Amino acid sequence: MKLEAITLREIQMPLVHFFETSFGRVYSRRILLLTAHCDSVDGWSECVAGEDPFYSSEWIETAWPVIQHYLAPAVLGRTLTSARESVHWMAKVRGHQMAKAAVENALWDAEAQQKQQPLWKLLGGSRREIQCGVSIGIQDSVEQLLQKIETELASGYRRIKVKVKPGWDINVLERIRSRWSEILLSCDANSAYTMDDVEHLRKFDQFNLLMIEQPLWNDDVYYHARLQRELRTAICLDESIRHVRDAAAAIETGACRIINIKVGRVGGFSEAKKIHDLCLANNIPVWCGGMLEVSASKRYWKEDIVEPEVEVSPQGTIAIGDIPGTGYRIREDLIEELTVRKETFRVAR
Repeated sequence: MKLEAITLREIQMPLVHFFETSFGRVYSRRILLLTAHCDSVDGWSECVAGEDPFYSSEWIETAWPVIQHYLAPAVLGRTLTSARESVHWMAKVRGHQMAKAAVENALWDAEAQQKQQPLWKLLGGSRREIQCGVSIGIQDSVEQLLQKIETELASGYRRIKVKVKPGWDINVLERIRSRWSEILLSCDANSAYTMDDVEHLRKFDQFNLLMIEQPLWNDDVYYHARLQRELRTAICLDESIRHVRDAAAAIETGACRIINIKVGRVGGFSEAKKIHDLCLANNIPVWCGGMLEVSASKRYWKEDIVEPEVEVSPQGTIAIGDIPGTGYRIREDLIEELTVRKETFRVAR
């Protein structure tokens, strides 16, 4: 598999409904797509870096130049026997996991296509359907949030996660539980609290939550370990887990009981698999989160850039197919319409 060229492009897509976390509210997305041109196959990926450096220090305006000046030159022109070999060639660059993931994951798609395998099989997957949960952002009112939860439950979702922050937490969870006492409910703080809030966070225990995700600092393991000892509710770590070493530290110190594996956040499929295997060996449940890129198409977009659109069954699952690669056809015509900038990098002659 020879990597002949890499194309970066930014597309802009309005959201069907705004999405709000403790960082703020967004109405549209700037999305960075990467195409790896390998022999006669094009592998596609999305760089999950956001519009701003809020969830992560990475954002679109760091990912683009890092790929252009460092990561693309590191892998262009090389003949790779597998996508995971790209990790070695990009290792000289410190950090920038989201940019690295964009390169590596496009190569996984290309490799799967060349080997005429669905990507999930190439990765070692075994399930034919994925159980799905849904993340619901902060709304203008609790009534609006309750209406959204009702809609998502009717759509088939069986796990509901709501965003919380100081001032939008206990009262909101009380209202949800008073209406739905038995649903599998979680909350996600996106680092909105500190250790000064321990007494307040203890109140979350009354709501029988599956987990509270990333309550403290985005780069912290130590204080999460202290907090977990104070709570009955399981802590799930997200932003704190950048690679398998972070996961090992979190498990050994008891900083969490659940780990969220975001493939883009940890640098690509290779590192995500390592974290998965470590957690499996230590009986730590994991789930796969995303940056709005993993969910039913109609939840976010009037028209998606893949066919068929991602659909969730009435049982709350997404079916897995046997089409080589990701299993979805890229709508290049629509992508071209949405593209606001584009650049292709080739091997220097």
